[in-house]
Amino acid sequence: MRGLPEFAIGAPQRRLEGGEKVQGRMDYVADVRIPGALSARLVTSPYPRARIERVDVEAALRVPGVLGVHTTRDIGSMGLLADGEVFFAGEAVAVVVAESARAAEDGAARVAVRYERRPALLDPRAALAPDALLARPVGARAERSDAGAHGAAVGGSAEQTGPNVCGQVAFSRGDIDEGLRLADHVVEGTYRIAGAYQGYLEPHGSVAVPTQGGVTVYTTTQGQFSVRAGVASALGLAEQQVKVVGMQIGGGFGAKFLKLEPLVARLALLYDQPVRIVLDRGQDFLLSTPGQMAEIELRLGARRDGSLTGIWARILLNAGAQPDETVGIAGLMLGSSYRVPHLDVKGYEVLTNTTPTGAYRAPGAPQAYFALESALDELARRLSMDPIELRLRSAAREGDPQAHGRPWPTIGFEEALEATRNHPLWKERRRGEDEGYGVAAGGWMGGTEPAAAACRINGDGSLTVQVGSNDITGTNTTFAAVAAEVFGLRPDEVRVVGSDTDTAPYAGAAGGSKTAFTVGAAVLQAAQDAREQLLAAAAGALEASAEDLEVADGRVFVRGAPTRAVAVSDLAAQTAAFGGRTAPFHGSGRTAIRRASPGFAVHVARVRVDRATGRIRPIGYLAVQDVGRALNPAMVEGQIRGGVAQSLGRALFEEMRHDAQGQLASASFLDYALPRANDVPDIAVQLVEVPSEHGPFGAKGVGEPPAVPGAAAVANAVCDAVGARVRELPMRPEAVLRAMRRD
Repeated sequence: MRGLPEFAIGAPQRRLEGGEKVQGRMDYVADVRIPGALSARLVTSPYPRARIERVDVEAALRVPGVLGVHTTRDIGSMGLLADGEVFFAGEAVAVVVAESARAAEDGAARVAVRYERRPALLDPRAALAPDALLARPVGARAERSDAGAHGAAVGGSAEQTGPNVCGQVAFSRGDIDEGLRLADHVVEGTYRIAGAYQGYLEPHGSVAVPTQGGVTVYTTTQGQFSVRAGVASALGLAEQQVKVVGMQIGGGFGAKFLKLEPLVARLALLYDQPVRIVLDRGQDFLLSTPGQMAEIELRLGARRDGSLTGIWARILLNAGAQPDETVGIAGLMLGSSYRVPHLDVKGYEVLTNTTPTGAYRAPGAPQAYFALESALDELARRLSMDPIELRLRSAAREGDPQAHGRPWPTIGFEEALEATRNHPLWKERRRGEDEGYGVAAGGWMGGTEPAAAACRINGDGSLTVQVGSNDITGTNTTFAAVAAEVFGLRPDEVRVVGSDTDTAPYAGAAGGSKTAFTVGAAVLQAAQDAREQLLAAAAGALEASAEDLEVADGRVFVRGAPTRAVAVSDLAAQTAAFGGRTAPFHGSGRTAIRRASPGFAVHVARVRVDRATGRIRPIGYLAVQDVGRALNPAMVEGQIRGGVAQSLGRALFEEMRHDAQGQLASASFLDYALPRANDVPDIAVQLVEVPSEHGPFGAKGVGEPPAVPGAAAVANAVCDAVGARVRELPMRPEAVLRAMRRD
């Protein structure tokens, strides 16, 4: 017997879908070809605030192939079309339906909309004023749940009564005035963080097909069940009348929840024909839900020995033209990561007439930690203390109270800091001219959501696992390893099937670092259930107790007597034979994990700064992260490196920028810079494993934490290199030069 398989939990595995992707054989929503499908194209507003006086469609209807032009007057809003008034530049006003994509585009260009321009509110700071201009009428404020699906919804109220405040949070402990008075050193500053586009490869797209009494939607989404609920609600249908097929997704990072699907489904039912909408990159920029712009004022006090005495913070987030739920997580993480007796953190989210925002990989956390970790670095310099030692003095541990008073569960923050301190990149740091090192930490609470899964033993002894989650990051490969571990198989002997909403077990949206954590736990339970069924059947054949049996290498055998065995395939064949007396081996797993398993990361950036130009060049990087248990280390390390690359983009280049007229001035990749391969240095990764009590085999979600501390690590490295503290993102060369002149 070979015992455990060569590739199992804890060993690197190739992604199941990797070959199809790199060979271009994977089907995305743009590849869906349905005979007779119509094409739709959106007409968007050029103004950030205006009343729609008239939509003239005559010229558009004369375009060959155009079948109709629709507004809310004839099809309703569907959560996408403006209803009489627009509230941001790029908001959809009408939709053109045509026989081809080219005809739809030509028709949309000929729709003439007459607007009455109105004053727009563009400044989030001004939006806080009690007498501020309303960004949109209170009754028109639509609710969205994409940040909540990322685990970002947190309660609490800061009691701000401004007319544009759409979200707020407040955390307090002790007496902040006393806390800052007791401090030997207080650092303070205001930190500004630009909004950031998710930068996925595949823009939004959906195809809807009318069915008998309902509709089927093919879409690029992180959560097909949430799309089903949204479409059913918008169209007044029962959920069983809506079938959603979650296609392979070319990146989401929090942006792809519910967008085009209700509208395209409504059009398909109206025309009784399939209808498709696939946005081009320009419209995707305009209609995207980027990560939020933030302004954070922070005061941080500490004694001479480095113990923190108080944190005071005021967080302002710009939600754009629709409410979001990000401020809660920003306030919670800022106030919970370190032990401090006195705390006063308040956060406000405001509406403006700019692009609506949403979840972007750890929504709210990169903003909060940029401010907090920059201030901690400044404090370490004031105290002439090693920055890791300062953090270790106060790093949150299991049982410590979080900002809302509830205790931290098992976390590996200290372990990640210790691993960083002992890593050669930090321990043996060597500086060239104008080079510096910066360290920063960041965490993520982790999401939870009920999930189910099924596991079937096939007649040849292989396994089929069925899940309802959308595989964005290789989670199906992880599920195969989980089931294989239970049966002593190789992962390639397990097939993972992601089905549509008609047939799949329920799973929440892929976001919030919870898919492997929650769906993986259901897969583990389903595999264990199928294994127990198998052992019960084998017990009779082997005349042994099920408790004395083991499964490995395609056989069930008596523990200690490996020659007393029966092939799994022989047992499974009996469940599919005419006249068979053994019920099929079909395990089910259902979970509703109620406690999250937070993850922490510590990053070290090494940079070189050109004093003449202010250009920052990262030349080395270390990412240390507590992952609970690395089910597939190769995939985990890939997630971490991808998160680092994204955080470097936010640190150095990326900005969703609106001009003085409210136009999105960075609405293409000509104007919105992403990091290139030569902008990202070699990234060393070290995994720390502090097992979760709830995740499969101790695993935690790993997707969010690696995108959190990078910007602060780079800013701290810049300060180490040239003595300049940069408090704005992105850290463009001109910002570095200003900071060098100031400091």
